[in-house]
Amino acid sequence: MTENVWTLWPSREALSRMGVHRARRALAGAGRTFAVGILLATTFVDSDLHGWGVAGAVLGVLVGGLGFWGFWRVTLEHRLLPSLGLLVLLFAIATVAEGAGLRIPALVVWCACAVSAMERLPLAAALPASAVALGTYAAVNNDAWLTTLATTVGLALAGYVLRLDAEARGSAQRLLVQERAARAAEAESAALAERARIAREIHDVLAHSLSAQLVHLEAARLLIERGAERDQILDRVVAARGMAREGLAETRQALSALRGEMSPLEEFLSELVADTADTAGADVTVTGERRLLPAEASQAVRRVAQEALTNVRKHAPGAKIRIRLDYGEHEVMLNVRDSGAPPGEFTHSGAGYGLLGMRERAELLGGSLEAGPYEEGFMVTLKVPA
Repeated sequence: MTENVWTLWPSREALSRMGVHRARRALAGAGRTFAVGILLATTFVDSDLHGWGVAGAVLGVLVGGLGFWGFWRVTLEHRLLPSLGLLVLLFAIATVAEGAGLRIPALVVWCACAVSAMERLPLAAALPASAVALGTYAAVNNDAWLTTLATTVGLALAGYVLRLDAEARGSAQRLLVQERAARAAEAESAALAERARIAREIHDVLAHSLSAQLVHLEAARLLIERGAERDQILDRVVAARGMAREGLAETRQALSALRGEMSPLEEFLSELVADTADTAGADVTVTGERRLLPAEASQAVRRVAQEALTNVRKHAPGAKIRIRLDYGEHEVMLNVRDSGAPPGEFTHSGAGYGLLGMRERAELLGGSLEAGPYEEGFMVTLKVPA
């Protein structure tokens, strides 16, 4: 529902000094002080006030000043009846001043009331109040009627222009507040996203490392139950220890990546396959124009490669691995496939949620991950925008 423009108050931002430059406020204050000083000087020099008359004039100036200050305050709080009451008080002060022969102060008060009402009140109240003030001014002023008419119209327009200027300033102030709130919300969202990214990286590292250790420890358990040779059991324990060391190294690497200290992707893949055990070897092929990838995309490729090789160790030990990294124009593709060696005796160990987590990671980046049987083996294909 749209608000009625006639009963709508100017916004609090428009009625306050919010958004007004300090120099502008100082200049406006100096101008008002100068105008009041000239008014007082004119009043006491050109009048025949003496004794109590001077005291009454000073009291009238003080009451009038308090009246305008009160009008400023109550209009800022959008209180209509007190605002109209103060205007009536100011009209009365101007009428008394006119009766006492202080025409110039009275005219100034009526003009100031007209401009202030037009600037600070709802239009339904501002128009009648300004009309009364300017009508009284026109009736009392003894200038030529054309001059009086021009002054009256000019004061009405000045009040309305001040109103529009204040509203524009208020709108700009509200937009600034909204922009600051939006920036704060964006910063908070970015912080939450960064926390989620850190949690995801640490989770992926731990899941990869611990699942690999679990394979070797499970193997050691089965060997012990079968009464295997001590050297066979020791090999599995040593392998589990090696995976723990790799996990620590990967954790350090993940933390370095979070700080933007990642090694080149091709170098990482080469080191990864060089350290891969229980395989017949691995070939790494890189195509396309090599370039620096965004941190999220680079981390996704690294984690998928690690997960794919872990799955080969678990499900197809001794298999030949082929890794292809393709830098496309708008995306990067990682393809990992194995030769399909016979499944190992520990194929069913582990939870099997690694590829699901990688698929979710790829989808968060706007990419995709496909995994499934391929010819004699298994293939994992990751595509992410980059």
